[in-house]
Formats: sequence, structure tokens, C-alpha cells
Amino acid sequence: MTFEDLVEDARIVAAALVARRQTVAVAESSTGGLVSAALLAIPGASAYFLGGGVVYTPRARHRLMDLKREEVRGLRGASEPYARVLAERAKQRFSVTWGLGETGATGPSGNPYGDPPGHCCYAVAGPSGTVSFTLETGDADRLHNMLTFSRHLLATLLEQVAATD
Repeated sequence: MTFEDLVEDARIVAAALVARRQTVAVAESSTGGLVSAALLAIPGASAYFLGGGVVYTPRARHRLMDLKREEVRGLRGASEPYARVLAERAKQRFSVTWGLGETGATGPSGNPYGDPPGHCCYAVAGPSGTVSFTLETGDADRLHNMLTFSRHLLATLLEQVAATD
């Protein structure tokens, strides 16, 4: 899989968002900005992409998403509940139709929470609520995991957008 493959996925998502006049914001971590980059690679992205950030550290979480320590107390970083908080906060802060949240361990080793490389939790917050998922690739290849995590997040967004019809 390549970044170009991810951009093709984003092109389909972008068309669905534009057709419905819907918008998206992203709070991603282990994908390192690839979801945002893929969505922004499509000409006319300003019609649907309002912003986001790479929330890779607690400091970034606080500065970019205005999430206080108390708001995430008791949540493990690479977990579905944490991904849900990121997605919901992105949706709220940017006043968009869809908020995306992602967190995980890309590799080549696991994360401080004990998750193996290839572990990803992601969430999509939208008009009907928030859905979240856990993905385990079983792979330690960092770039492959970043692309795979991004692809799954975009596919889930597309499924959720299509379900609003």
C-alpha cells in the first residue's frame, strides 16, 4: 500500500462529503497526519476539511484539542474510549459534521501502555453518535501500519457518511 492508494480512498470520501455538504476534522496520533494529508491532497478540500492536528503527546492533546488532564483521567492512551474522546472533541472544537480520532502503536515496538506494534484504536463521531474500533495488524512495520490505520479510518468514515442517507 502507498500514500497514493490512501489518496484514492480519500478522493471517494471527499466526494461523499461534498455531495452531502458535510465537513470533517481530525485528531490523529499514530497515523502522523496521513489522514489529514490524504484528505487535503484532493483539490477543493476546503469544502469539507476544516482542520485537525497530530495529537501525539499529552502536551499536544492539551494544546491542540484543549483536553485537560481531568478529562482523560482513567483513560488509557491507546484505547477506544480515548479515541472516542479525540473524535468527539475534534467534532466539537471545529463544529463539523464528522470528527475523527485515532491512537495506537505503529512500531517497530509497542507503546508504553503495553500494546504491541500494529495496535490502533480509532473513532468516528457524527450526527448519530460515535463508533469506535480496535485494529490489530500483527505487523511491526511502522509505515505499513500508519498507512493501514489511515485506510481503516477513512473506510469507517465513508461507511458512516453513507449510513446517513
